[in-house]
Amino acid sequence: MIEMLKKVQLFESLNDEQLQHILSIANKQIFSTGSVLFHENEPGAAFYVLLKGSIKIFTRGSSGEEKVLSLIGAGESFGELSLIDGRPRSASAQAVEPSTVLTVTAKPFLELLRHHFDITHHIMTELCRRLRDTNQHVYDLTFLDARTRVLKNLILLANRHGSRIGNKITIRIPLNYDELAQMAGVPKQALSQVLRDLEDRLILSSGSNEYTLDLSRLNG
Repeated sequence: MIEMLKKVQLFESLNDEQLQHILSIANKQIFSTGSVLFHENEPGAAFYVLLKGSIKIFTRGSSGEEKVLSLIGAGESFGELSLIDGRPRSASAQAVEPSTVLTVTAKPFLELLRHHFDITHHIMTELCRRLRDTNQHVYDLTFLDARTRVLKNLILLANRHGSRIGNKITIRIPLNYDELAQMAGVPKQALSQVLRDLEDRLILSSGSNEYTLDLSRLNG
């Protein structure tokens, strides 16, 4: 398990003894596809580190419509916000494929922040990144057309979750069309049109939960 923790960016500065301490205060949990880890507006009780699988972070509007905010991949952490500010969860988290997480409850998590500045600094940096992403998303929704938003979202997903060989980046995304459209902030029909156009131009190829971008054609 320590070898798995070494692959988590949050813990990359810790030695084996410190990683063993992490394991002593954490619980490993396995969630099946569709399992909800926590709901929006409920009290925050734990912090999570994803070891394997994928977790979507989403909110729901007053009429029940869903908005996917982000896709968490292996090695990433989430759920810290409500533990830090004491407010209810700002979003829900759901496994979109079988997922393994380490769970740290509130009190040990806050103790961890007090004693490990590197971890605290990493979490602060991550929260700042999310705020910048939110600001950029508001700008995109205001000023960018649907096609540009879809392209930008694909590139962002490629940067965070893609595997590159030469000019091609393969992105494994366990999300359906509705969820991808929500992330890009476009109607499902607009997403389908853009993806179909990219495939016709051989910029994009797709398989089951997988997309491959040909950067040489995209730049052209």
